[in-house]
Amino acid sequence: MYAIVRTGGKQYQVANGDQVRVEKLEGNVGDSVDLNDVLMIVDGEEVKIGRPVLDNAKVTAIIAEQGKGKKVIVFKKKRRKGYRLKKGHRQSFTALKIEQISV
Repeated sequence: MYAIVRTGGKQYQVANGDQVRVEKLEGNVGDSVDLNDVLMIVDGEEVKIGRPVLDNAKVTAIIAEQGKGKKVIVFKKKRRKGYRLKKGHRQSFTALKIEQISV
């Protein structure tokens, strides 16, 4: 059994026991989070598709980690002008451990 959920403007395929890195969500490590934007649930041969989301369906997860990703370097340069710009960015993320998919 797996589900397609939407969070942070992205869609993720999740199943029980999976760990997924999503865009930053509020909460502390160990807190429970309900993902209510469930787009599809597949249980063997039975497929339920929402229009656009399924009513009364939710995915329960526990926050496993709050952190930042690897640093991405942004470097801009204009030749012969002496313009150089170097910036770094680390995207925040939340790691979720999927506990239950319910319809």
